[in-house]
This record gives sequence, structure tokens and C-alpha cells, in this order.
Amino acid sequence: MPTIRPSSDLRNKYNEVSEFCHKNLEPVYITKNGKGDLAVLSIEAYERLVGKYELNKLLNEGIEDVKNNKLLSVEDSFKRIREGLENERV
Repeated sequence: MPTIRPSSDLRNKYNEVSEFCHKNLEPVYITKNGKGDLAVLSIEAYERLVGKYELNKLLNEGIEDVKNNKLLSVEDSFKRIREGLENERV
């Protein structure tokens, strides 16, 4: 069940809201005039969420490449990796 708090809690009970977000790694939904307005997250929870999104995006790109037969051999893949590492050293 989501945690829902009024916007006044950001001003009057900020530490309590912050502690909840850090402890539970869940968002707190903030209402304004009785309607949903914001979702507040700890930085850690936000970074996890963004990381999951980015990973999902990369996996979907890979799945599309497989469907479209855009594949490299293992040898070519390692060759590209080596070339990329060599370019970083320069």
C-alpha cells in the first residue's frame, strides 16, 4: 500500500518523510488539495529505479537486435571490446 502524505508534511515533518524514504526505499506520494501531486524518493531509491530502467532499455535493444539478426560473432565482439579499451588508453 503506498504511503500518501499531504504537502504540508514536506514543510512540517520533512525529517519524518525523509527517514521513511531512506529506511523503506519506497516513494512517499504527496497530495496537494487532496489530489496526487508528487512522488518523493531517496537518492538511493531513485538511482536504483533509473538503473533498472536503463538496464531494461539495453536488454530490449539486444532483443530487437536478435530479432533483426543484427548479431556479431564472439570473435568480432571481443575484437570490438579490445579496440574500445585500446582507444580509452590513448
